[in-house]
Amino acid sequence: MTKRIVKVYPRFERAWHWGQALLIAVLMVTGLGLNGVHHLIPFGPAVMLHTIAALVLLVVWIFATFWLFTTGAWRQFIPKIEGLLETARYYAYGIFKGEEAPYKKEFWRKHNPLQAATYFGLKWFVFPAIWVSGILYLTYNFWDSGSDATLILQVVRNIHLMAAYVIFAFVIVHVYLLTTGHGFRAHVKPMVTGYDEVDLTPAQEAYLEANEPSRLKPVAPAR
Repeated sequence: MTKRIVKVYPRFERAWHWGQALLIAVLMVTGLGLNGVHHLIPFGPAVMLHTIAALVLLVVWIFATFWLFTTGAWRQFIPKIEGLLETARYYAYGIFKGEEAPYKKEFWRKHNPLQAATYFGLKWFVFPAIWVSGILYLTYNFWDSGSDATLILQVVRNIHLMAAYVIFAFVIVHVYLLTTGHGFRAHVKPMVTGYDEVDLTPAQEAYLEANEPSRLKPVAPAR
């Protein structure tokens, strides 16, 4: 394996990431306000901002889902059992002992086993739960005539709130992990420039040099 600086995050993926981060931040601030955690924004404007941010994020996720499946990048989010326990142990214990990370970023596998499992759970369970419950919440006036409407609304509200807190917890852990290992700047820089250091097999390196040379940064000459 050879370490090379490779463009692993294309422009759309970076724009999607930062746009999603901004919209989720707006949703968290307005959502906490709507639930009485703070009173920074009046209720009416908070509802409007929350709804607009949610609808824009839904559009972003639709485009992102289309991009993931048309480019084949969806494979990055398929979890694997191999290495999962070792990676979980590293983040729970080994990282505080200065141990070396058990997983190295590879060209065809940007996420470690724990990241892939986490993203898989978010994308297939938490995100659908918050979207379905949010849409039901938003369209309550269209189905509130039934005798069980109040009970259903309470269930929808609780599902929406629980999913939101799961995402909130993920964001906190995600930001915290950016401060570990090589440090905050080293973790964030690839999502700004698109380039990161990854391990390439000879076949992968040869393929990129022949077919996608713009994705490789030149090797620094030996001194």
